[in-house]
Amino acid sequence: MSTHAPGTPEPFGARLRRATDERGPLCVGIDPHAALLTAWGLGDDVAGLERFGRTVVEAVADRVAVLKPQIAFFERFGSRGLAVLEDVVREARAAGALVVMDAKRGDIGSTMTGYAEAFLRPGAPLFSDALTVSPYLGYGSLAPAFALARETGTGLFVLALTSNPEGPEVQHAVGADGRGVGASVLARLKAENAGAVPLGSFGAVVGATVGDLSSYDLLINGPLLAPGVGAQGATPAGLGRVFGAALPAVVPNVSRGVLRAGPDVGALRAAAGRFAEEIAAAVAGG
Repeated sequence: MSTHAPGTPEPFGARLRRATDERGPLCVGIDPHAALLTAWGLGDDVAGLERFGRTVVEAVADRVAVLKPQIAFFERFGSRGLAVLEDVVREARAAGALVVMDAKRGDIGSTMTGYAEAFLRPGAPLFSDALTVSPYLGYGSLAPAFALARETGTGLFVLALTSNPEGPEVQHAVGADGRGVGASVLARLKAENAGAVPLGSFGAVVGATVGDLSSYDLLINGPLLAPGVGAQGATPAGLGRVFGAALPAVVPNVSRGVLRAGPDVGALRAAAGRFAEEIAAAVAGG
């Protein structure tokens, strides 16, 4: 059970654990890139963007644990696209899904504070349950985001071992202490989550397609957001081999694997349901 002080917001980690217990650990990405809008028979414009976002929310927000909008696909339409994103976030959270804003923000000082305020301060137009952030201006540069997340009961997912092929040139680099950069990020997150019950609020982004993770300590007492399932080649059945003992904390993200079933709401629900069942079976099988 969650342990937090009376009168304080329930931490993201506790809310995430409850959501995944009730709905399963699937995270569905909302990635309305141009090719998907076209495949859905929609225009590559604000009207198409709005139809796409509302359809995904209608189809799955009341049944999956997490929705993850990729902000870039909304930002490309300027202020009108961000207005659509505000509606998507608000409606998804109203339907019971936790929203992880995939914005990968990372900066220093007052600028990082501004990013944190934009996404993690209740009442902000894009207030979300958690935010993806980049530690590659130095892990300590994220301090304002950690501080606000603790204050508001929100969470962070810190890029650690990402699924893109360019990631290793930074994430596998070895620091002066002899430890790889990605491993160092995981160790810092483990310290952030120490003592949190039932789950820490500060997770790592660890791609399901990265390869052999046996040399990494993934037991950080926090969630592992795992992109790469579906279109990028990772499978639910393979998650146990990739994540090992950390599998119960994994939140697999599926975007195109679900979204390509649209625009029919029933087909989207069915696709999400299939992935959810396969992921649940993989977790149950260890």
